[in-house]
Amino acid sequence: MADSKIALVTGASRGVGAGIARALGSLGYVVYITGRSLNVSDAIAWDGSPLGGTLMETAQAITEAGGTGIPLPCDHSNDDQVAQVFETIKQDHSRLDMLINSATHIHPQLIEAKPFWEKELAAQNILDVGLRSAYVASWHAAQLMVPNHSGFIGFVSSFGGTCYMHGPGYGAQKAGLDKMAHDMAHDFKDTGIVSLSLWLGPQLTERAKVAAANNPEQYKDFIAAAENPEFGGYIFDAIDRSENRENYSGETLIAAEIAKELGITDNGHERPSYREMLGSPRAKNPAVIY
Repeated sequence: MADSKIALVTGASRGVGAGIARALGSLGYVVYITGRSLNVSDAIAWDGSPLGGTLMETAQAITEAGGTGIPLPCDHSNDDQVAQVFETIKQDHSRLDMLINSATHIHPQLIEAKPFWEKELAAQNILDVGLRSAYVASWHAAQLMVPNHSGFIGFVSSFGGTCYMHGPGYGAQKAGLDKMAHDMAHDFKDTGIVSLSLWLGPQLTERAKVAAANNPEQYKDFIAAAENPEFGGYIFDAIDRSENRENYSGETLIAAEIAKELGITDNGHERPSYREMLGSPRAKNPAVIY
């Protein structure tokens, strides 16, 4: 455990965050995980049915995979709770090697084909837990990483950062994460810390499985091509271990493409990139104004 990397994955009760955490666990990491569901889930699926997934379940899966899972209940809209998470990690290890910002507010109307003004105003909470929360967590992570001259901050993003996907709130959140990774990389120059954003493809999450069960024909192709949530975790680790890790800092990368470059597969499958269909990440901009 003394030689294990220390990671924090936010929003890891279920979904992408839980998958990334499980992947890091299988690689021997000590993985701290945050979320609001410690022992009981109050989340609901797109059809209104109960959605499982808790921090305790994810922590157990991490440990069973070969790592050490440590659940820390946290509502990422509460800055005091977030600060306590990092204080706990500091007291336990005095360092943090990796932060993966995955916590995101998922509103039940997110994927409804309606203009934004016909959805509840609460749908904008993704800009709080999803964008602002990633800034807050990254700020705290920097306090641990910079003195140690080492660290990795990853942002979970998607093609919605440039194309229309699920409406303006979702798109602004993803575009904001990409830009945050870009600008933090500038500030982290010569510190040994890398920040980058990763565009995942369709994800085989609990919510996606419910949607597919209710609409099998509509989601048939989606399920066939969907990435396992663990895929992103293996990619983040491979980038961090790469000799070229500094070159990736500030980039927005497409998961399928960087996985192929680094020799990472999704359970033996090479996943497709959706660049031609959905667009490309914005290029790094070398201009700097203080």
